[in-house]
Amino acid sequence: MSGHWRNFALILIFVLASSEAEGQTAFSRGVNLTGWFQAPNARQIQFSKFTKTDFENIKSLGCDVIRLPINLHAMTNGEPDYIPDPLFLHFLDQAVDWAEELQIHLILDNHTFDPAASTDPAVEAILVKVWTHMASHYRDRSEYVYYEVLNEPHGIDDAVWSDIQQNVIDAIRTEDTQHFIVVGPANWNSYNNLKNLPVYTDPKLIYTFHFYDPFVFTHQGASWTDPSMVPLAGVPFPFASAGMPATPNSLRGTWIEGALNSYANDGTSSKVRQLIDVAVAFKNQRGVPLFCGEFGVYIPNSPDDDRVAWYELVRSYLNEQGIPWTIWDYTGGFGLFEKNSAEYFNYDLHVPLLEALDFSVPPQEDYIQKPLRTGFDLYLDYFGEGITNASATGNGVLDFYSSSNPQAGSYCIYWTGVGQYDPISFDFKRDLDLYLLKAFDHTLEFYVRGNSSSTKFDVRFIDSKKNTSDRPWRMGKTLSDIPADNEWHFVQIPLKDLEEKGAWDGAWYPPVGNNFDWRSVDRFEIIPEHQSLEGVEFMFDQIRVTGEEITVSVAEENTNEPLLSVYPNPVNNTTSVNFSALRSGPVEMAVYNPQGQKVSTLFHEVATHGEHIVFWDGTDTEGKALAAGLYFIRMEAGSRSRTIKIMMAE
Repeated sequence: MSGHWRNFALILIFVLASSEAEGQTAFSRGVNLTGWFQAPNARQIQFSKFTKTDFENIKSLGCDVIRLPINLHAMTNGEPDYIPDPLFLHFLDQAVDWAEELQIHLILDNHTFDPAASTDPAVEAILVKVWTHMASHYRDRSEYVYYEVLNEPHGIDDAVWSDIQQNVIDAIRTEDTQHFIVVGPANWNSYNNLKNLPVYTDPKLIYTFHFYDPFVFTHQGASWTDPSMVPLAGVPFPFASAGMPATPNSLRGTWIEGALNSYANDGTSSKVRQLIDVAVAFKNQRGVPLFCGEFGVYIPNSPDDDRVAWYELVRSYLNEQGIPWTIWDYTGGFGLFEKNSAEYFNYDLHVPLLEALDFSVPPQEDYIQKPLRTGFDLYLDYFGEGITNASATGNGVLDFYSSSNPQAGSYCIYWTGVGQYDPISFDFKRDLDLYLLKAFDHTLEFYVRGNSSSTKFDVRFIDSKKNTSDRPWRMGKTLSDIPADNEWHFVQIPLKDLEEKGAWDGAWYPPVGNNFDWRSVDRFEIIPEHQSLEGVEFMFDQIRVTGEEITVSVAEENTNEPLLSVYPNPVNNTTSVNFSALRSGPVEMAVYNPQGQKVSTLFHEVATHGEHIVFWDGTDTEGKALAAGLYFIRMEAGSRSRTIKIMMAE
């Protein structure tokens, strides 16, 4: 580290330490970045789910802190030592690098958490070991890194939990005296239990609480509560008698019915402020930094305008009281994106919600699906951009980070013991239009090695089910001749050579031909369609769709004229005729000779808005090859038309 940066770091550490020692945190507002490190083990983390770009996007909203929930105990080798998995630390180190580079505070939240199970006092031994290892690993990182002991301990006595937390603090301090530790009360980090925490003497602590009141509003539709609140919907905020739903039959006689009956008192803005004031009183009496680590409203069953109003109320009151916060969460069921969207930053942000949170609102664009013109990666050490893991393993093993002799890069996919029909599934966040890639001879390619040449597996694309009469049709190929030599073998399959394989939609629908929609592809799968993989091992690497970039111009933005092009021109055997429809409607396209006589009809039907491609073999209406020379292709779409010259080659 240069002298300049060393001095900067020392000044930064002094400022951070001074502000938090005086009862203020060095950060103000941010998000929980969920569903990333909350995996069953390190090898099931989909690391490419979030990238440095996501950190940059979060900062652009005006956030200066990210709380990162981690299934921390599962990221170790387990008892008795609970040593963190090196792969987990490799991933987490990269997230820490991004946070430090972008000057975003990063709270490493131990989210080893089961809402259905009480916190066992025996967790102390695990916490001491896990946090000792974590503190040893991160003690030399900047003070942008924070440790949060345990998310929402519950079903455990306050005094017992307080003693455990003290012992964990002491264990961390044997390795690291620099970083701040986030501590919270029992009873789900309730503001009501803050007062039961002892007066910890460590000077670098931040106290935390969570806020989800009124609970019947913020969690209506939630399946993980007891009893399930899935049947509850439409609870307004604030209370409005005309808008109150009846108690669902399955919830009568439960605490939820009682909460709904008292909602006239509990579902008000004044009541929300009154409850937050419990935390404010603790902060003022103790003179300690206080942080609201979670607050939010579950999206599916809550009225959207009321959800926004609740966020604005809670956010503004926390700000007024000088309490920093991180909302639960960034993406997902409580997130910042429109309901049922693909959660793309430039298209899907919930603008009124961002405004309610006083975030900076980036410009949003209308998403228009366009056909891909170049190949894309499905797996190169990590999942490709815009792809999520939707795989099933049953009792088998699916490891996306096997370091056992990858064909290229650092990792490959290891697959064994999975049951029949349990796929490796690459789910596209937005459906992909692969029509042009298929038309222009792009190929699916990958490397595979295994120990069984007789075991079959399928590779396939599955299209989207658009309505109740549609099916998720499959287009794929069965592979059965992979040499059993544990050597890498290159497989290349032209997309046009894939075969329609039928559909499963609650029942089996056999292939009937031409049902697969290349314009709306939902996912790609590798699947043991014919038998389980008991005793069988396969490894995959460098999975991608490849081919030359398609440069044929079909449509341009901001044009008021339908576009028409031919490639190649002069025409020699099969050529592609590309056109754009400005709006859905009938389109007729035909070939004319220089005398104005129609010699071939290429297209005469209703075309949807967007780009289209028609292949023509250079023949006339009777199937005979046209003579060499000059011709014209004319397209008529509504009141507009377009004509281009073509040459038939010798």
